[in-house]
Amino acid sequence: MSDALVIEAVRKTITVECVVEEAFRVFTKDAISWWPLDSHSIHGDEVKEIVFEEREGGEIYEVTADGRRGHWASVLEFEPPNRIVLAWNILERESSPTEVEIRFTLDGNATRVDLEHRGWEAVEEDGEAKRDNYDSGWDHVLGFYERRLR
Repeated sequence: MSDALVIEAVRKTITVECVVEEAFRVFTKDAISWWPLDSHSIHGDEVKEIVFEEREGGEIYEVTADGRRGHWASVLEFEPPNRIVLAWNILERESSPTEVEIRFTLDGNATRVDLEHRGWEAVEEDGEAKRDNYDSGWDHVLGFYERRLR
């Protein structure tokens, strides 16, 4: 039997009133229109652009008006318009990133968006506390996304 610590993944589900393609497009290409930069970014209100390189091996990062960049994640899997898997490392101090998977599924005339943030065991320090912070943090972030698509 293993003594390895297992930390439960963060799981969130929302439904947005649009087609899958639009939900995916807004999440990837138009994050600047809804992401709460003041509370959930590296450079806060100085951010002028969020770049999402739409390909496996791509990056997600923020850019300020003076050109400073803040790395958020690396794209591990990119399957438009249904699925994205990211190596999430917004704080850069973590040597072992966690993994975020977002799935977009048709649900009648709407789209179900499922987010799973996993791999907390790889976090070197305070993995459980960081997981708990992200549990409420994703509620906040996805609330902005949901409102953008109303």
